[in-house]
Amino acid sequence: MTVRRVEPGRRERLLEVATDLIAERGVARTSHRGIAERAGVPLGSMTYHFSGMEEILREVFTRFAEDASARFSAALAAASTRAEACEAVVAIVHDDSLASPRGTVLVHELYALAARDSAYRVITTRWMARSRAALELHFDAETARHLDALIEGLGVHRALETPPAGREVTRDAVARITR
Repeated sequence: MTVRRVEPGRRERLLEVATDLIAERGVARTSHRGIAERAGVPLGSMTYHFSGMEEILREVFTRFAEDASARFSAALAAASTRAEACEAVVAIVHDDSLASPRGTVLVHELYALAARDSAYRVITTRWMARSRAALELHFDAETARHLDALIEGLGVHRALETPPAGREVTRDAVARITR
């Protein structure tokens, strides 16, 4: 009789390892085998918990987008004035974990998948809708749409420019859109 070792939280840990590998290597170089090796579990454990890489990727990016949306919403909900909301937008661009090298890689990996596959576009569409709803607590719908695009665009620029633009550039752009 084979005794199966039960490890509570293994599935969650595998998703965390998958997220780390995607941030380090990219989607194309992340595999079941690599996740199992990094997590120190038998390869069969992967097939026990997941039907395939597609399920892992969808879960990783769904969780990533939901976490980012929750932080974004909380930052804007904490603002009690329009000026505070503008500063919250500046802080999101400069201080949120999406502004980190890890966050930048993960968001761009998700965007690349979403550009090719409608299943991932559902994730990004839901994420954008939540972002705009949070912005609409302080701004009209059209301004919220422009700010959402600004946040995304500045994130790309900050990730790729050397050195990245500072807060004053972001603050000026937010002020121009929200006038």
